Amino acid sequence: MTTQTHTNHHDHTAHAAPTAHAGHGGGLPGGLLITQDGYTLQLTEPITEPGEIDFRFRILGPDDKPVTDYTAIHDRELHLIVVQRELTGFWHVHPQLDADGTWVVRLNLPVAGAYRVFTDIAPRALGKTITLGADLAVAGRYEPRPTPHAARIALVDGYEVTFDGELVPGEGRLLTLTVGKDGAPVTDLQPYLAAYGHLVILRAGDLAYVHVHPNGEPGDGVTAPGPDVTFHTAVPGPGTYRLFLDFKHGDVVRTVAFTLPTVNA
Repeated sequence: MTTQTHTNHHDHTAHAAPTAHAGHGGGLPGGLLITQDGYTLQLTEPITEPGEIDFRFRILGPDDKPVTDYTAIHDRELHLIVVQRELTGFWHVHPQLDADGTWVVRLNLPVAGAYRVFTDIAPRALGKTITLGADLAVAGRYEPRPTPHAARIALVDGYEVTFDGELVPGEGRLLTLTVGKDGAPVTDLQPYLAAYGHLVILRAGDLAYVHVHPNGEPGDGVTAPGPDVTFHTAVPGPGTYRLFLDFKHGDVVRTVAFTLPTVNA
């Protein structure tokens, strides 16, 4: 799994309430459509080379012109998620919007292969959040790797994160992720994008997409800054899912990943 540190992003004062971004496409799970409600994700270069690139794309509106007016979602006008098809690499970054309506961000895509790009956006004229998805090909010799085995404990940089809960198709369930370090619970998680954690869930095979924000928010007088971060979510159907949690501690954003199959209710 690839972990990317998030720095130097432009902040917005508004943010949406905690919610899950999924199933916006006429009953389809999120992220399966490149065009929805008249909005289209257009990659400048859908084929690229491995290594560091300036990744560019635009969101075209119903008038076929680049969209430049968005409502912020958790402190950003656009959330960009890039994953390898096998769900072995993951990047959650926040591009900058140029005056001509082109989004640009520096990415380091280390190996050749098939990738998927997701954009969480809320065009102001549309009045709701949608998730668009598109394929990105990184040229070179491609050596597929299997999706990692199922596990409920993930490690990164000396942190141990445990997962509690079940994925039940079509049913909302509470999922709790508990952060520890050096054998002790972490009780001073830092706010990141107006939350103590962000969870992206992707189904192996078709990459059906769910982006979940946790229950509560920093500063509400109720939500503790760890060690538990709890999410209420539902996955769109049976299968094996890969879950990626972003959390911030010690002024660094880290990512851990879990692989879990669904269970029957």
